[in-house]
Amino acid sequence: MRCALEAAPVRAAPEDDAEQVTQALLGEPLRVEERLGGWARIVTAYDYPGWIHETALEEGDGVLLQPLPEAPLEVARSLLGAPYEWGGLSKQGIDCSGLVHLAHRLTGILIPRDAWQQEEHGVLVPKGNARPGDLATYGHGGRADHVAFWLGEGAILHSTGRDRLGVVIEREPDELAATRRRFVRLPGARVDGKEDAGRSQTGDSR
Repeated sequence: MRCALEAAPVRAAPEDDAEQVTQALLGEPLRVEERLGGWARIVTAYDYPGWIHETALEEGDGVLLQPLPEAPLEVARSLLGAPYEWGGLSKQGIDCSGLVHLAHRLTGILIPRDAWQQEEHGVLVPKGNARPGDLATYGHGGRADHVAFWLGEGAILHSTGRDRLGVVIEREPDELAATRRRFVRLPGARVDGKEDAGRSQTGDSR
């Protein structure tokens, strides 16, 4: 099966008012595991489960988009100004981890969906070695709940619901910097205009 809509809500439960956990994009391949009252429990190509209206599905194998030649950071820049939307995954509305996921996905790198998963998927980069295009992760608890592209010199590119800003470039706010957990580099991603040659040395950069 594949998604038949430009951006279809994928929810935590088979109810219209359930939390939107992500979105399925047009033509995206989806594996249906269960059907219930007009809903289908699906799993995405990046192993993310959720419930979607059956009317948002159509027959077909589905394909992910043809990769763009740009680096993920440059794709993220093209989304500047997009509004913040929890669970959103398009220029019409996107959240912090959705921005990171989509920017990598559009360059042919399929990565996990949520901030904490992206942190775990990446390789730790010592603070002094972080380059533009690496990710900065944040969180108050035991795992990351926010993620941003690091631009260097204290600047970040991220999607934030603060003051309805959406996708912006700004200096890392003090209150956010206070919760920074680490820098990570995703395997295969190009940072600072260069292809990642492999796994960087590890080290927490809090």
